[in-house]
Amino acid sequence: MDLKEIRKKIDHVDSKILRLLNNRMELVLMAKRFKSEIEDSKREKELFDRIRRNSTGLINAQFIEKIYVEIIKESKELQRKDYQLIAFQGEHGAYGEVAAREWNSNLMPMPCSEFSDVFEWVKSGLYDYGIVPVENTLGGVVGQVNQLLINSDLHVVGAVELSIHHCLLALQGTDHREIRTVYSHPQALAQCRYFLSRNKLEPVSFYDTSGAAKMLSEKGPKESAAIASKLSARLYELEIIKEDIEDLDRNMTRFLVLSKEENREEGNKCSIIFSTEHKAGTLFSVLEVFARANINLTRIESMPNEPGNYSFFLDFIGSNKDEKVVKALEQVKEITSNFKLMGCYKERKVV
Repeated sequence: MDLKEIRKKIDHVDSKILRLLNNRMELVLMAKRFKSEIEDSKREKELFDRIRRNSTGLINAQFIEKIYVEIIKESKELQRKDYQLIAFQGEHGAYGEVAAREWNSNLMPMPCSEFSDVFEWVKSGLYDYGIVPVENTLGGVVGQVNQLLINSDLHVVGAVELSIHHCLLALQGTDHREIRTVYSHPQALAQCRYFLSRNKLEPVSFYDTSGAAKMLSEKGPKESAAIASKLSARLYELEIIKEDIEDLDRNMTRFLVLSKEENREEGNKCSIIFSTEHKAGTLFSVLEVFARANINLTRIESMPNEPGNYSFFLDFIGSNKDEKVVKALEQVKEITSNFKLMGCYKERKVV
């Protein structure tokens, strides 16, 4: 081992420390939701007592205490700013986080392991908003999310149509000619199938695109790369070997923003969910209402809700404050069951 290699390992440790600090500050923001006061001298005493007990090796307790004095100071400052939090599924760097930043850059993106966690923790009030993908131009509907929407009381308060651009990422200084294996989510691998085949790269499925980038950064498997976002490259200090490696130019994912509260601003797009009786022509009757009102539909999907029963998702251009839209929705409600106006909102398109 030489000096260059030692410094490389130090850089790697520093990156992990920074990510862990960021994770700690996220937990601090979450803890604020359960505290009536920011100051907590008892908790601070317990923390410093634990530091003194566990101090071993090269680092003495006084040095660690100095560091934690600053960490606690910064934690309190963050809690005083009273940030609003938006949950997304996946690791930091996921396309859900990219979409969240595009929707409102003032919100703090918070990672969740599962889509169900996003719904549950927004409903509980732990997070102010959640952002979830509902459909992709190549992969179709995101079945799990749409299923959760059927049984959710959350409101749709915004939407983002995000153009997905995949990047081939590797450790800094990697020779692209030595790459043999590429890790990513199965859908991302499928969207880059021709690129992988053309370059004789072996695809390996991973639970998440950004998770693959994080794993590559932390474990550094030899002759390996990951497919993920530009944001992942920045967060995990990876080198972008090649951008825009997706096989098709148009690769859009549509995200919905969820909240416990209804949207207070007037929107220009609405989403509804409903069921119909098992009779011929019932769905046509619903669509006819919108056609007669000259309301433009932008999406209609069906999802099985329970055995023998389907729920329909329908999006259209318009505002629920528009008299024409209000009358149409009243008619639709009369001829459907389990009708729910998910929300009226504004949608952003990010190419």
